[in-house]
Amino acid sequence: MKRLDKIYEGKAKILYRTDDDGLLIQYFKDDATAFNAKKKGTIADKGAINCAVSSVIFQFLEAQGVKSHFVKQLSEREMLVKRVEIIPVEVVVRNYIAGSLAKRTGRPEGEKLPETLVEWYYKSDPLGDPMVTKDHLRIFGWASDEEVAAVERIARRVNELLAPYFEKRGILLVDYKLEFGRHASGLLLADEITPDGCRLWDLKTREKMDKDRFRFDLGKVEENYREVYRRVCA
Repeated sequence: MKRLDKIYEGKAKILYRTDDDGLLIQYFKDDATAFNAKKKGTIADKGAINCAVSSVIFQFLEAQGVKSHFVKQLSEREMLVKRVEIIPVEVVVRNYIAGSLAKRTGRPEGEKLPETLVEWYYKSDPLGDPMVTKDHLRIFGWASDEEVAAVERIARRVNELLAPYFEKRGILLVDYKLEFGRHASGLLLADEITPDGCRLWDLKTREKMDKDRFRFDLGKVEENYREVYRRVCA
């Protein structure tokens, strides 16, 4: 598979065209951002870790019937993916109270939710990725009611699979974001599933093992990313 010109560069990844119009190469960077890119830095080997972790998780989900854009891992930092039209909404799945949910509700971080909560956020860096409702998605043409229903169904299925998957590896899946894309074969899970977009805590100690360590200057960022890699990929 030949890598051609760059078509997109985001905060954590670069997309390249290939000699197949239906496939792209997704390259994972070491760059780290937080607070809508107001804080910037680098996490050593993050790109390689995230590429490996995401590849393993996408393959696990595929084996359980959850379709994604993932085709195969090409190299340490490169993943071959299907070209999709990204729905401009982040789906946030929450199992425990943390982050913005704690701030909005005044409830303590770490409190287990009585049921899984699914939230919707419009993907817009200039606007700070505001929280929206399902009605917003339909009214502004970001997704149809049918797509919203399908996305939520898939997101909840992903959670049913990933929560015990991480628990078996001594990790608490607190919350995480998912993205979806339109493809000729239907809606596909896209982007990545990594410590960048998931809140992952050690099951016993509740120590944070994700990008919150970078976000809040908690230290041992690289060590915890490598530990997630060890537990997921070893």
